[in-house]
Amino acid sequence: MSLQSHHGYLRHINFCNQWNPSSFIPFVVGDMPMGFVRPAFAESLSRFTDTFIVSSQCLKLHPALSTFEARNQAIAAVLEELVVLRVLDHLMGELYPVIAAWGDEPAFLIDRTAVSLFGIRAFGQHLNAIVSTESGVSMWIGRRAPDRHAFPDQLDQMVAGGLPFGITPEANLAKECEEEAGMPKHLVARAVSTGQISYRRENRAGLRSDTIFCYDIALPTDFSPMCTDGEVAEFYLWPLDEVARVVRQTDKFKPNCNLVLIDFFLRHGLITVDHPEYPALRAGLQLL
Repeated sequence: MSLQSHHGYLRHINFCNQWNPSSFIPFVVGDMPMGFVRPAFAESLSRFTDTFIVSSQCLKLHPALSTFEARNQAIAAVLEELVVLRVLDHLMGELYPVIAAWGDEPAFLIDRTAVSLFGIRAFGQHLNAIVSTESGVSMWIGRRAPDRHAFPDQLDQMVAGGLPFGITPEANLAKECEEEAGMPKHLVARAVSTGQISYRRENRAGLRSDTIFCYDIALPTDFSPMCTDGEVAEFYLWPLDEVARVVRQTDKFKPNCNLVLIDFFLRHGLITVDHPEYPALRAGLQLL
């Protein structure tokens, strides 16, 4: 099967990589750039003189905060104050590591809601769930619940979520599979890590600098996902050509899910080298 009749894939990669570097200044911890912030937000942090040093060139974490514990405490106090000031709506209580690259020791931890404000790198996991039958290969697709704060009612991978601090990717994937799809661990064990995609995009809060670890899983025909945490409204089992049509012709998927699916199509030969967008698609999935 070849999905080459339309040229609507690249627009999703372009959408997820819209940002103007001149609109941001580096956020620096020690001598290491850890993120990017808007100058107006940096200036709003100048009141926290024990935590930040603000200049027109960069936002620096105060060098007196030299330990993991001291940084965590100081940042947590700042974020609580930002909620009071209504810069942040709320805190999620889910902590992300502040790192320059995957595998680094974290400089400190930050609540998930503040990731975009500081433009730090964040990591997540998305699972492509496929089912093979005599009629062909299909993929399980989820529709996000209408009460989701982000991207309500949009389509999503069957299982997808952020990767917080203090849990391994394997354990986190198993947890997400259980919560979002009711998948038992013996099935999760079939998941195969296939690589990663990355992108950087401005949003209302600041900057998303995201890396998604991608997985494929072949599921038996007698398994039907069932959400247990309220994040997914319903599931659909669609033939791969229908999934590809929706990606090409619509914006029904959550934006970063399109990139995960494009990666899947490339890896499985559903977008081949004679597709006019092929080189740009290959190059555009690894921009961090």
